[in-house]
Parts: sequence; C-alpha cells; structure tokens
Amino acid sequence: MLSEKFRELGLSEESLHAIKTKGFEEPTEIQSKIIPLVLQNKIDLIGQAQTGTGKTAAFALPIIEMLEPKKGTLQALVLVPTRELAIQVSEEFNSLRGNKNIHAAPIYGGQSYDTQLRKIKKGVDVIVATPGRMIDLLDKKSISLSQVSFVVLDEADEMLNMGFIEDIEDILGRTNQDRRTLLFSATMPDRIASLAKRYMGKREIIRTKHSGETTSLTDQIYYEVKESDKLDALCRIIDTTVEFYGIVFCRTKNDVDNVVSKLTDRGYDTDGLHGDISQNIREKILSKFRNKKINVLIATDVAARGLDIDELTHVINYSLPQDPEAYLHRIGRTGRAGKEGTAITFISPEEHRKLMFIKNFAQTEIRKERIPGIKEVINFKKEKIAGDLKTLIEFGVPHNYSVLAKEMMKNYNPEDVIAALLKYTYQNDLEEKNYAIIHDLFERKKNYEKNDDRPFSRKEYSRDEKRNRKNSETRNRFEKKDKFKSDKGKARLFFSQGKKDGLTAPALLKILKKKAKIDSEKITGIQISETFSFFNAAPKEAEIIIQKLNRNKEDRPLVELAKSK
Repeated sequence: MLSEKFRELGLSEESLHAIKTKGFEEPTEIQSKIIPLVLQNKIDLIGQAQTGTGKTAAFALPIIEMLEPKKGTLQALVLVPTRELAIQVSEEFNSLRGNKNIHAAPIYGGQSYDTQLRKIKKGVDVIVATPGRMIDLLDKKSISLSQVSFVVLDEADEMLNMGFIEDIEDILGRTNQDRRTLLFSATMPDRIASLAKRYMGKREIIRTKHSGETTSLTDQIYYEVKESDKLDALCRIIDTTVEFYGIVFCRTKNDVDNVVSKLTDRGYDTDGLHGDISQNIREKILSKFRNKKINVLIATDVAARGLDIDELTHVINYSLPQDPEAYLHRIGRTGRAGKEGTAITFISPEEHRKLMFIKNFAQTEIRKERIPGIKEVINFKKEKIAGDLKTLIEFGVPHNYSVLAKEMMKNYNPEDVIAALLKYTYQNDLEEKNYAIIHDLFERKKNYEKNDDRPFSRKEYSRDEKRNRKNSETRNRFEKKDKFKSDKGKARLFFSQGKKDGLTAPALLKILKKKAKIDSEKITGIQISETFSFFNAAPKEAEIIIQKLNRNKEDRPLVELAKSK
C-alpha cells in the first residue's frame, strides 16, 4: 500500500504510479528531506547519507519530474565512482520514469566507445557516468554539457578516495553555469567540502539522522585474534550462522587469493575480487554472488567499490580498513532496508587504539566478543544436521534408501547404523581434533591496555597505516624475490580457468606446451584460484601464448595480460 507521505512530497501522479510499481511503501528519511527541496527550491543541495538509504530515488524522482523530454539534448549528468553503480543508477532512473519520455544511459570505461556513442546519438536525457570515461568523451568532443540543468555527484567521498577529484573539477568546469548541483556523500572530508564551496552556488546541507554514523540495524563486534588464527576464526563465524551471506574485506589482492584458496579447500562456496581480475570475470563472480550460488565474497576495498548488494547478513573486516571512512563504507553494506546485519572486525592487540579511533569517529558502539569455541561450533552443526534430517524425513526419503536401511538393520543395531552414517558423512564437522586451537586474546592483559584511553589522532592513524603498508610491501617484495627469483622483466598473464575447471599447475603447463610450444621451465609464478589463474612468462613467450591460445576464441580471450591494481 503506497503511503500518502509520498504524495505529500509534491510528486506527480505519474511518479506516484512508478513508485507503486516499484513496490515502495514509505519514503526514507533522505527521500522525505531531499525531494521537496529539489522540487520547490532553486538552490544546490548536499545530502549526507549512507549507502542503502534510498538516496538514488531521492535525486532521480525530482529530476525526472523537472526534465522536459527533448530528444537529443542531454539535461542531467550523474557522476558515480564505478561502472556497477553507473549501471545501477541508470536502471533506477529508467524504472522510475513511468511513461514519461525520459531516457537514461550508463557511460563507463571497459565498454566500447562506439556502443556508447550510438546511445548518445539516439538521444539521452540523463547520462550516468564514471569520471574517467566522461573526460574521454569531452576531450573527443563527442558530448556537450552546455545545456545540462542538473549535475549529481553520487558517493563523492568514494570518488575522492579513487583519485577522481581532479576529473570531477574538470567536468564541472565544462558544464552550464546555471546548472543545479546535488552532492551526496556518506562522509564529508575537507577536500569534498572545498569542492562544494568552489563549484556549488547557494546551497543547503541535508543530514539524515545517522549521517556519518553507522546504522542502528548493524550489530558491530570485534575479536582479538592472532594473524595466523584469522582464517579459523572466519570459518567458525560462518559455521555458526544459519544462512551466512557476506563480504570479507582483505587488505591486499594476495590476501584475497590466499583466503579464497583456503576457504575453497575447506569446502566453502566462495570467490574473490581484486584489481587483477578482468571485468568479464568480475561480472560473473558478482552474478554468482547476487544469485547466492556463492555466499562468501572476499574482496579488497578497491574491488568492492560501488557494490550495492541487498540482504547481506555480515560484513567482516579481515583486516582493519585504511581509514575510518572506509570502515563506514564497508559496514554500510549490511543492516539495510530494515533488515539487521552484523559487522565483525578482527584486530591484533596492537590495533586496539586504532579501532577505538574508528569507534569515536563513527559515533558508534563496537563491542568485544569471543570467537565461538570448538564445542559451540560442533553443537551448532549437530543442531543443523538434526534439522536437515528432520526435514528430509518429513518430506519423505526415496524408496531405494529405505530398502538399504532395512537391509542394514537386519544385521546391526539401528543406533549403530545411524551413528556409522553420521561418522561417515560428518566426521570432519563433528570431531574436535579437526579444529585448530585459536589463541584467544580476550583475557590477556597487555601493557597497551594502560594507554587505551589516550586519544588517537587521524594523523597517527594515517602514519600507522603508512607504516603498515610499507612493512607489507617490503614483506611482499621479499616473498616475491624468494618465490620467483627469475621473474624480473616477465609479464604477468591472466588465464580464465581455475580449480572449478579442473585446472592444476601441471595441467596448465601441459596446455602451454601443447598449444604454444612453451617449455615448462620458462613459466613461473603459477597461481591457481577457483575460477581463474595467473602465471609469468618472458615478453616474447607471453606474446606467443596470447596469440596461440586465443586463436579460436571469438567471445573472450582464454589468456591475457593481467591488469595491475
């Protein structure tokens, strides 16, 4: 039932019908505050709100109301940080337009210029673009912003983090000076405030109740664990959640690959995203995750930017984020649309003060908890097994299984038969010896605790983070030097098959030998993941491999140069 509150915002019957078709019932806080101001006033607006609060509809609905269908004339530009968000926002515009002749199109890198130019030439009223591709089109004079009446900067702080701020300033400098500008950001760093002051006119700042804070629907927990215990801690969290569906954030792409590989070996449905993964593979992984064919997605911050996936039960910080704003963005992906979620952070004792700084910045409560113990995990699994068996019995077990059961029970005690079946099927889950002992730091008293209350500044956080990155880079350099001594000057190649395709290192070497006539000793740095792989080869051999293995590939290449992060 559509609430009268939407009607009170000043929207037309056409928009109200589109809202009803979408299934919206009541406006969110940001929608209630933004929509009337866009419709009634002529000033610029800054909306400070978290992802998942309905802000896309908050600016799309009034813009649709105010645009006049003029085929071939671009009237509104929306800048977003990622291609996924460009597609999503464009789809939202088109679903909210109703029968009004307004068309929106996404423009982003990775798609051919010809395809995008054809869309533009057909006539679009709204373009939703990533800054880099918009600059390319402007430089080629393929598009004009001279008649744009609205510019929206969506997730401005994310675009700042991704290094797009100069591009945004360039784009704003080429737009119609009489435009209205709407800026949306979860946080308001100094550079964004400066941008608003320079490029926006008379403006009003709209803050929702939880602006700059975490949502009350997100239960925030932290665990103190050793680095070597993180994987087992993660497994226990997944194992003691009825329907786990979450994103696990790692610091580096190597961490992502390692966690994905180890979880896959343990039988979890998982995959990973990072900067080395091609767009085609990325879209396939995201499709699997959205369709819940995998329920654990491992990602770096960069790879996860722009992801907007509903109904996540968990966001897990496998490593602390690089800054407090990143923490807000990470955990803002759960506890949305009225559904509760859980945000979990792993820290070492030395990271305690950094976490307290995040807590103070986010104005939230992050409580300490214990990692579920071995007995808790086993008891949880016992209950799940019992529940699954009960469901099977209630729905009826096929006759051939009943025949086998009767034959077994002629010679053995029924309890012994059931016990043997449970051991045969679930011994890896139900025996304590299969679980690692996690070094629980919960009760440890360290000297650092004496200084817990000492204020931790943003400057210290930044300095500490730089030191961590430097140490990590140094460690990675030595690891690579030891592992791939002959890799200097070699090309890193991406191979679009992995473990799920039955690929192993020997099998990969056999393929390269058979199809490209490249000897195995010329291939180094092999890394086999679930759905893709990497390896190194000298530039000359790399060129031969790419040419030979892609000879009969008309859709997408089997092997290509890996993209650097």
